[in-house]
Amino acid sequence: MDAMPTATTAPARPLRLGDLEVATPVVLAPMAGVTNAAFRQLCAEQGAGLYVCEMITSRGIVEGDPISLRMLRFAEAETVRSVQLYGIDPVYIGKAVRILCEEYGVGHVDLNFGCPVPKITRKGGGAALPWKATLLGEILTEAVGAAQPYGVPVTMKTRKGIDEDHLTYLDAGRIAQDAGCAAIALHGRTAAQHYSGTADWESIATLKQAVDIPVLGNGDIWEASDAVAMVEQTGVDGVVVGRGCLGRPWLFRDLAAAFAGEDATALPTLGEVAGWMRRHAELLSADMGEERGCIEFRKHVAWYLKGFRAGGRMRHALATISSLADLDALLADLDHDEPYPLGELGKPRGRQGSARKVALPDGWLTSREVDAIDPDAEDATSGG
Repeated sequence: MDAMPTATTAPARPLRLGDLEVATPVVLAPMAGVTNAAFRQLCAEQGAGLYVCEMITSRGIVEGDPISLRMLRFAEAETVRSVQLYGIDPVYIGKAVRILCEEYGVGHVDLNFGCPVPKITRKGGGAALPWKATLLGEILTEAVGAAQPYGVPVTMKTRKGIDEDHLTYLDAGRIAQDAGCAAIALHGRTAAQHYSGTADWESIATLKQAVDIPVLGNGDIWEASDAVAMVEQTGVDGVVVGRGCLGRPWLFRDLAAAFAGEDATALPTLGEVAGWMRRHAELLSADMGEERGCIEFRKHVAWYLKGFRAGGRMRHALATISSLADLDALLADLDHDEPYPLGELGKPRGRQGSARKVALPDGWLTSREVDAIDPDAEDATSGG
């Protein structure tokens, strides 16, 4: 097997979030429809880190929305239950945090102010919200206050800003620090960029110099060597990994090794990748039932096989399985000795798209303040 590119020469320090210590300074970014309990367990089996569930609306938790509550499932391998909340109302956020801490044993709460999806930003949520500085402070203060009696750290994730003319990340860092947040994670893109172009690591370095709380860097971490490079170049306390792990749960094994200062690990053969595919489908089936779990697994097939020689007929068959027996029969027909496609190393994975104008509420950019919260701005139903 081919060796991975050299990643590091010295062990990294653990990530400290309040009283919580994460041995490997790596956080799995929430991804709608991907980072469910099965996927998080699969990743956690590869290496230590903090694995955050899919984004859940605060209103959904408070009002007992069944879809939202079903997402609050945690795998045995998750020693720390981590939840990312979305919301625009400080009162709902505070109530949701208390419910998570008291009734679900959550040990870490992250607040999403980085989502660029139009249905979120056009209502003033996600990456649009930090433009309203006072509201951001009220939300963070309420969340931190609600979590404090339980000793649960609260963090926030954001982007550089709405676009290059409306940057908010330095203000957000100051507000997060003043509110008592345990850390702030910055995706080095604006909302207008979505996932296009190149992440601006320099902005991450600038934020790290501007605040005293831990800073996590996010954007363009495709290999373990990228994570090490980000830490070295920006001085961040840890990294957030999103699209880079799609179809590659072993990335967390490589990250654990890199941050421990160990030798680079070997790239997997197609046979080893098939083993992770089987484990992934098995975990989904255990959580959802076999048929539903196999259907859910289908979306991951293209990511797992990216760059391998498996033909179109095989890919189609794998993407239409309905049982583990079907999956086993197809995986057995793969060339298990095929080496990992070196051309895929360091390449973007998942959605990229193109830059576009951000959908915002009418008059959103005319002021950094907000007069009133739209009661319809936050849907009670979670999900992508």
